[in-house]
Amino acid sequence: MQPADILSRPSRPPDLALSYGPLTDNIADLWLPPVNGPRRGGQWPLIIFLHGGFWRAAFDRKHVGPLAEALAADGFAVCCPEYRRVGQEGGAWPGTFDDIRSAVTALPDAAAAATDRRVDGARVALTGHSAGGHLALWAASRLASVPRPVAGAVVSLAGVCDLADCYRMRLGNNAARDLMGGGPGQFPARYAAADPSLALPLGLPIRLVHGTADDRVPWEQSRDFGERARVAGDQVGCLLLPEVGHFELIDPLSTAWPAVEAEFRSVLDGLAQD
Repeated sequence: MQPADILSRPSRPPDLALSYGPLTDNIADLWLPPVNGPRRGGQWPLIIFLHGGFWRAAFDRKHVGPLAEALAADGFAVCCPEYRRVGQEGGAWPGTFDDIRSAVTALPDAAAAATDRRVDGARVALTGHSAGGHLALWAASRLASVPRPVAGAVVSLAGVCDLADCYRMRLGNNAARDLMGGGPGQFPARYAAADPSLALPLGLPIRLVHGTADDRVPWEQSRDFGERARVAGDQVGCLLLPEVGHFELIDPLSTAWPAVEAEFRSVLDGLAQD
């Protein structure tokens, strides 16, 4: 088995499809726990999971099906929204960010309403992998201080935590350049608005997980972001997994998965239930 096999591995279909806006990609898949599965309070906590792929249209939400299926079996509702990406009409700056803002704002209530409140729309973790980790941290930075916060914690798996550094290192074949239309020297205001490393403190608990053998996003991105967030006053946990690569973190068949799943359990079980 190759690490990237997770990108094409089949899984059970989602239980529901939700809409969060008028556009074709303003949709989300929702996986629910089995009725006789683990109980985590009277309602199911919600994981909003933002998929990666360096923000490009070549990668969509389908590859997170195995992760969503595994987390649902552990007692969590898992919602994976699609969003406009680089290479699509309206994708990149600012459309990608507009979609994420709309998704994470609307989907907790939508998931609760669609399941007769079996999903707890007030017990939510924003999460994501790779570029999705960046988007989760960004959304947390933008939405943590609204009158009714949309999430109680954020989890980044192998996340792009520093967008300007992603540009300087040309990660993902210049993925940050394509997302933002150029570099931070050309568009400082865009990067100031889009880079979570420039928005600390986030104001909610942060969990960062990264493999030290990651060949797509350097593990130092998570370490350095965690250190800066801690200095800024955030509650941060940073788990570095030796000899673990980029895709193992979203693969329930990998040796890294028990540690990843434990992070989700710790975060979601720690959120207070109303």
